[in-house]
Amino acid sequence: MSKDWKTRTTLVHEGSRRSQYGEMAEAIFLTQGFAYPTAEAAEARFLKIEGDEFIYARYGNPTTRMFEERIAALEGTEDAFATASGMAAVNGALVSALRAGDHVVSARALFGSCLYILEEVLGRYGVEVTFVDGADLDQWRAAVRPGVTKAVFFESMSNPTLELVDIRGVADIAHAAGALVIVDNVFSTPIFSRAVELGADAVIYSTTKHIDGQGRALGGVICGTTEFIRKTVEPYMKHTGGSMSPFTAWIMLNGMATLDLRCRAMADSALTVAQALEGDARLSRVIFPGLASHPQHALAMEQMGSGGTMVAFDIKGGKEAAFRFMNALEIIKISNNLGDAKSIATHPATTTHQRLPQDQKDLLGITPGLIRFSVGLEDAGDLVADLKNALAAV
Repeated sequence: MSKDWKTRTTLVHEGSRRSQYGEMAEAIFLTQGFAYPTAEAAEARFLKIEGDEFIYARYGNPTTRMFEERIAALEGTEDAFATASGMAAVNGALVSALRAGDHVVSARALFGSCLYILEEVLGRYGVEVTFVDGADLDQWRAAVRPGVTKAVFFESMSNPTLELVDIRGVADIAHAAGALVIVDNVFSTPIFSRAVELGADAVIYSTTKHIDGQGRALGGVICGTTEFIRKTVEPYMKHTGGSMSPFTAWIMLNGMATLDLRCRAMADSALTVAQALEGDARLSRVIFPGLASHPQHALAMEQMGSGGTMVAFDIKGGKEAAFRFMNALEIIKISNNLGDAKSIATHPATTTHQRLPQDQKDLLGITPGLIRFSVGLEDAGDLVADLKNALAAV
């Protein structure tokens, strides 16, 4: 059978395994372990796992393996390892690849928990981290040390101010120095970003976001070469217990079937919302890479061909005005998730990025009036009306 499939076909069929019953839906192999026909077979499997064999759910599971193969095919990587959460994926990719004395260069604009891993966890174990302005290639060039820098890390689109990193540009700099390129691709989504084609060595997703996309389960995944996934990531993850459960993998598999349709619908609505909000006198700025006014609009179109599913905007009047706005929303929910079928408004300064010192918030553009808006699957006109009505309360 030809595997020259387009995206939507891959999202429905790649990696499928069927039992002797020929079920249409992916089966949930809800088991912690596997039986062996003989003691000799058990010994052989522990020495070397062949083909489609499994020994323990923490090491691998048929349902989880279906998801790993499907997301790897979508992302364009050789392999993938599914994790218990997005942060387990970030931690697993970084910690498994680094040792005391290593040096990492990272973009400064990151989700708060990512900053914790870089500043606290890696620092605690003797890894030096240098932070740079992710959009400034000259800062990357100055920070990367040939033969010393082991990895670079960044969000391809930053949380929450939607700043893009030139993946190809940073990858060229990193590879010239012998460093691994690890990209958190959540905001760009696996539909709109092909980070591997642009030079990324490993790509991380919180599958909690667009891949599940319906607020049901935590999950994450690390995509990369077979060498990196099976010889670097897998030993660390399987021994420290960060693997994805088979039930979660089943949820993610079901989410993937509609991933392309959902992301494209969300992105279309995001553009409609951003255009409706741009120029509103109650806002000091509207941030959306799909708008020509975004300073990195050309890069967004080159890397993604879309502005994505997220919009950010700054309400004049600061925190008090932002809270009045959020409390006046009717359709849009107040939460801290994103990439959901339901539209979500988040106030980063007091929630997702609360732990950052004020000077870092100022540097990253996380103002008291900033709202991060994850566009869902509701009617775009209804969303615009809800936003405008809530702005009237400001």
